[in-house]
Amino acid sequence: MKPYQRSTRRPTPRLLACALASCLAMAAPAAFAQSTAATIRGQVTVDSAPATDAKVTATNVATGLTRSVQSTANGGYAVAGLPPGTYRIDVSAGGQTNSKTITVQVGQTATVNLSTGGVAETAPSGEATNIDAVTVTAAPVFETKTSEVATYISQRQIEALPQGSRNFLAFADIVPGMIFDTKSDGSTSLRSGAQSSNGINVFIDGVGQKGYVLGGGVGGQQGSRGNPFPQLAIGEYKVITSNYKAEYDQISSAAVTAVTKSGTNEFHGDFFWDQNGTRDWRAPTPAEEKTGLKAPSGETQYGAAFGGPIIQDRLFFFVTYEAKEFKIPRTISATGLEPGYSLTPDLAALTGPTSTPFNEDLWFGKLTWQPGDAHLVELSGKVRDESDIQDIGDRNTRTYGKNKNNDSTRIDLRYQWSGINWLNDAHVTFEDDAFSPRILTLANGFNILNRNRGTVLNVGGGQDYQDKGQKGWGFQDDLTFSGLEGHTMKMGVKYKSIEVNSFEQQPYNPQFGVNLPANIDAGRTSLSTFQPFQVRFGAPLPGTGDRDIQSTNKQYGIYFQDDWAVNDKLTLNLGLRYDYEVTPGYEDYVTPANLVAALRSWSNIHNANVDYNIEDYISNGRNRKAFKDAWQPRLGFSYDLFADQRHVIFGGAGRAYDRNLFDYIALEQSKSTFPSYNLQFNVAGDPCAVNNTTCFNWDPKYYNPQELYALVAANPNLGSEVNLIKNDIKVPYSDQFSLGMRNTIAVFNQDWNTSVSVVHIRSHDGIVFSLGNRYPNGTFYGPGRTFGGAPFGERIPGFGSLIKADNGVETRMNQLLLSAEKPYTNESPWGVTLAYTFTDAEENRSNAANNDEHYVFDYPNLNDAPWVRSIGISKHRFVGTGMFTRWGLTFSTKVTIASPIAKDVLNCLAPTNPGQDGCANGTFEAGYFDDATYRQWDIAVQKEWDTGTDLKLRVRADIFNVTNERNWVDFNTFRGVNGVESTNFGERSNDNIALPTRTFKLSLGFNW
Repeated sequence: MKPYQRSTRRPTPRLLACALASCLAMAAPAAFAQSTAATIRGQVTVDSAPATDAKVTATNVATGLTRSVQSTANGGYAVAGLPPGTYRIDVSAGGQTNSKTITVQVGQTATVNLSTGGVAETAPSGEATNIDAVTVTAAPVFETKTSEVATYISQRQIEALPQGSRNFLAFADIVPGMIFDTKSDGSTSLRSGAQSSNGINVFIDGVGQKGYVLGGGVGGQQGSRGNPFPQLAIGEYKVITSNYKAEYDQISSAAVTAVTKSGTNEFHGDFFWDQNGTRDWRAPTPAEEKTGLKAPSGETQYGAAFGGPIIQDRLFFFVTYEAKEFKIPRTISATGLEPGYSLTPDLAALTGPTSTPFNEDLWFGKLTWQPGDAHLVELSGKVRDESDIQDIGDRNTRTYGKNKNNDSTRIDLRYQWSGINWLNDAHVTFEDDAFSPRILTLANGFNILNRNRGTVLNVGGGQDYQDKGQKGWGFQDDLTFSGLEGHTMKMGVKYKSIEVNSFEQQPYNPQFGVNLPANIDAGRTSLSTFQPFQVRFGAPLPGTGDRDIQSTNKQYGIYFQDDWAVNDKLTLNLGLRYDYEVTPGYEDYVTPANLVAALRSWSNIHNANVDYNIEDYISNGRNRKAFKDAWQPRLGFSYDLFADQRHVIFGGAGRAYDRNLFDYIALEQSKSTFPSYNLQFNVAGDPCAVNNTTCFNWDPKYYNPQELYALVAANPNLGSEVNLIKNDIKVPYSDQFSLGMRNTIAVFNQDWNTSVSVVHIRSHDGIVFSLGNRYPNGTFYGPGRTFGGAPFGERIPGFGSLIKADNGVETRMNQLLLSAEKPYTNESPWGVTLAYTFTDAEENRSNAANNDEHYVFDYPNLNDAPWVRSIGISKHRFVGTGMFTRWGLTFSTKVTIASPIAKDVLNCLAPTNPGQDGCANGTFEAGYFDDATYRQWDIAVQKEWDTGTDLKLRVRADIFNVTNERNWVDFNTFRGVNGVESTNFGERSNDNIALPTRTFKLSLGFNW
């Protein structure tokens, strides 16, 4: 397409004009913007007097979309709700016009003040253009006047920076405070600070992608190696780590808001093919170095995008497809082997390097219709189809794995209707997410254990069988009104009807516990000669019917936001949000009568020493109500010290409510429909008292599941675990506070955008499951103990152990966030971003931030649990990126350095004393180990050839982990007992590392 040519007609002295200074791109939407839309605003004056009759028209030069507004009494105007892109701005009054072309990005605000007969105030080091007696100065693409703690990710960064996964969320870790985790199994997650990844929400074109059943924040991202959205379809996005506006819902951590690409008046296409990680293109893993063999591996990614007009200026299309075909190297290794113990030959043969496959197909399509200047209609849809072989590696042998199918369909119908001072943005949405892991092997599983009941190796059939998901439709409507001088008011409503379901049978295959004998005779001993001492298995409970736990949830949301420009220096952001969700599957549930009778007659929990009231967990179908206190004030301010956007102080405070995962809530019912049992066998060296209820003489016939079912048929509840949810369970939330300053600083004639902010976040009411069993005297600990000795053997009469769910997980975090950016531009073709995060965080539940641990069995509740440094969080984290174009080549790099993360430790060093057992949970830094710091340096170089036609060819090479750093992930964390420190404390427990090793990637592509 030819670039827009500005008119050469010279304006007269009385020309009404509008000057544009774009002032954002590294942050969140400004006052007039929807969550992804852009806004153009400014001041129109005539002879230094406000122009009240000026008409301002913004026209998208790629699609012809047109929006017009009238200036207000003081000459101000705002064109809101613009899809990101390049616009021609036409201003007219009294038959005179002026034009200028600018580019706006996702959530961006561009500001212009024009006057005649003088020179306008200069915004931060923009490019000045003389128009007769008027000087127009454009600000850099950097938002200084937002109160939010936010950073913008540009399309240029997405295209140029080194990246292997093509998961667009991977670039979010260049934002201070954000962490994009890649675990040793290849799965990824995005999280912010000390909070769980469950608190994240991602908004695509203004629509949240929240997962309601499983963790991970984004639907389909729990334990997945896949991508939530095709990267070719993402235009750009921003990350808001705290103090977002009231329009953002179902969130207690960071928000990511992205805009998708659309078709234009020109046909454009793109094709790519990536290959990396093949056996010869990567360095070996530590386990492969030991064996001298490399496992088959490789990552192939390919895809294409195509878009253009169906009707010029009116109807457009855009489609894209991306595929992943991976072979991930894994290492199967025995852990916890004690001195004098070794694996039998048949078990040893199951260890060593291996690989697992992963396949994903992603489709996205979009139709854009512009029936008139005031109307915009979009219909878009995404389909994700994912198959992944997981749970192989570490202690799990190949047969023990599972095939996890992960599918998602999302559809969005959007209608925007604009007027002179208002914009209405409505969405009708549909979603269907399905998560269905299945075991690979239908056979008994064997858990090889050491003397401390620690797992050494898992062989045979695995135990995972699930079918979980969410399906339904929603409606949301946002209205922005800017007709009141100095105020931009935004309000909205949301309704969703979503059926959530959670079906699981755990463990699907019986799991037999086997003690690894010492002094194995390698010539005679094998697994087949071992005798199990216990078995864990699940069995369907007679008469329960459908075991798929379902609930048709209704979600309601409403908010009001007023962005008040008090003067040219001070802006206030005042917002209030309220959310309400009805969950019939929880609220209408009735605790079975036989269980109620057993609980009320259980003397262990009915005396003065018991720290809870069982009646708080018994539901009669009428004593549970939906949580109704989710009021969320969100307040912010920004103060421009010199009214020039170069030095701005900002801050805010707000509350944000998330929601409880249905996967947790459903345990109350799923555990009672497919109860699991743990039975003991009387074996030599590990005897139990035979009672024909929980302890039996071993017989090989018990390898037959039907024989196991027969053991519990007389009393199917006996030994089955019981889960109860508290009747007034609350919703998790966070309180967020921030204060900071943004500056634009000229260094060698180049503007650098800097930011420093201090953030304090407290999260509350995370759900936790604890042991409800108590000793006959009502205490949790054994006689004379203050730690350990939990009463697992004290079960509900006629049932098994009681696990109760309460609110209780909390985190407290202080962060210092520093960032600096020199933006990449065509005029200055190099760019740098620097991000440093200092985090001081603590939590009352180990792994709350890292692995979302929601069980506690060492303590009766979290009231007794110690506050420890947040697990999985580095105190210091630095991420730097750079881009440079020269000689027709584009070079880019990314460096990540993080201090050692805190580990969860059990410390029993204190000598045992009467009344004290000397153990406590705690954390330690692995900083005194040379191999605990995380380091990764990636580089990329790309060459593009213009063929002289519309076709451009490109070749790109990436090298990940250039220095081949070994980023170890697993360490021995048992400190010791009775004053004797463990000999392997702090040492690596296996050869697992965070991938990748040094890896080369080749990319080929073309576009037109």
